[in-house]
Amino acid sequence: MRIAIVHDWFVSPGGAENVIEAMLDIFPDADVFSVVDFFDDVLRKKYLHGKKTKNTFIQKMPFAQKKYRMYLPLMPFAIEQLDLTEYDLVISSSHAVAKGVIASPNQLHICYCYSPIRYAWDLKFDYLKESNLTKGFKSLLARYFLHKIRIWDLASSNNVDYFISISRFIKERIYKCYRRDSTIIFPNVDVDAFPLHEVKDDFYFTASRLVPYKRLALIAEAFSKMPDKKLIIIGDGPERDKVEKIASSSSNISYLGYQDYQTLKEHMMKARAFIFAAEEDFGIVPLEAQACGTPVIAFAKGGSLDTVIDKKTGFYFYKQTADSIIKAVKDFEENHSLLLEPSKIRAHAMNFSTDIFKSNFKRFVLEKCKAKGFSI
Repeated sequence: MRIAIVHDWFVSPGGAENVIEAMLDIFPDADVFSVVDFFDDVLRKKYLHGKKTKNTFIQKMPFAQKKYRMYLPLMPFAIEQLDLTEYDLVISSSHAVAKGVIASPNQLHICYCYSPIRYAWDLKFDYLKESNLTKGFKSLLARYFLHKIRIWDLASSNNVDYFISISRFIKERIYKCYRRDSTIIFPNVDVDAFPLHEVKDDFYFTASRLVPYKRLALIAEAFSKMPDKKLIIIGDGPERDKVEKIASSSSNISYLGYQDYQTLKEHMMKARAFIFAAEEDFGIVPLEAQACGTPVIAFAKGGSLDTVIDKKTGFYFYKQTADSIIKAVKDFEENHSLLLEPSKIRAHAMNFSTDIFKSNFKRFVLEKCKAKGFSI
């Protein structure tokens, strides 16, 4: 039985690339396809088992390595040009266009979906604002292309036999966009890399790329109104100046900028609690914190509802406002005794390990292959 794994693009490693690595652990003989692949030899060895991928014509377009996203309007057409006719099983790993590969009735197509294309659906207006495309001819052009992509995205969903969603939040988004049911299989998190640390220091911690939707500036604003509580922030990005300005005027906030992995891990291990204010599709970092036995104060939307257990492994807040975060921190301190002990918080995080993902994903695929009459 021949297997093809189709991924959107290989440009920089992240959670989706960790999933590809696990898929190739399960199906080491699979061939890998993508729109573009700019991984170096080190990344290729780690995430792709050293495999060379088969790519679309966008791979050879001018400036594609750094500006591949500008070819988004061409990607639906490009992904449809990948010839997968010789494969029995097609697994697409998709948050953009990978699920749009063409499969025949004789083939089984399973899509591991991180999300329908966010910037073409419910996050379209956020994307236009962040790209400064709210007015003028460029805005009109962008809106037209997103409209066309949205139509294609819906149409191409009909070529998928089974959807797998990464969280309840994405399960709902898949149904909203495609009117398709899906099975939840949580993505793998490298929880083993974050050891248990039971003795906590007296500081709160947050870390992320400093982009607007992560809301690190909001977290800093909340702690600027709680001068008796120490906050440490790690991260860099477009909102650096905003975060730095709040931190510099608040003696209880330490902004450390970009730090290496080991420094981030040490703060994660020692923090009294990790603060997470984003509405994420899944959210890996809160699980890394919990693997250290560190509770999480999280915004109660998106993936956090799957990864954080309120009043057991952390506390929820229900609005993305400074006042809501302040209230949650107060609840955390007043009701800390409700939380599980650090070793049990870690045990919860271990439910999202790579081994469990591989077991769940392999079982699902084999079950669907058997129903199709295939054997691996």
